[in-house]
Amino acid sequence: MTSPLFSFDDDPDLPGWKRWQFRDPTRYNSFIEPLQVRIDGDLARVRMVPRREHSNMRDAVHGGALLGFMDVALFAAARAFGVLSAGGAVTLDLSAQFIGAGTIDEPLEAHIELLRETKRMLFLRGLIVQKGLPTIASFTGTLRKASPTGGAA
Repeated sequence: MTSPLFSFDDDPDLPGWKRWQFRDPTRYNSFIEPLQVRIDGDLARVRMVPRREHSNMRDAVHGGALLGFMDVALFAAARAFGVLSAGGAVTLDLSAQFIGAGTIDEPLEAHIELLRETKRMLFLRGLIVQKGLPTIASFTGTLRKASPTGGAA
């Protein structure tokens, strides 16, 4: 399904991946985009490449950038699972545990599972990983689907 808000198309640079990107580059999402998404079994893999503007004073990925990535990755994963149209939900909660540091300029991946879907809610959990490093963070999130009238209430 095509969305006026997001693109979700085959990524020409990464065969087998979809590119999840906001169409309006002036919105928050552009800070962490482009994101790549793919389904591997029961997991959605959402990838970003952290840049210098995502770093802290220790030249590691800033916790705030990780939290933003986690939040947006929940939506990208839900879209990849086919349980959510672009922009059709709001975050009710996001809980994160920081375990290690991520490095700049190396792809980060959120490995996300859909734990349960109800009529109005999505319950998800994930890990943030980076090749060659121990797990960077774990997180859980709950998304509330938009009401049938299109509002998020």
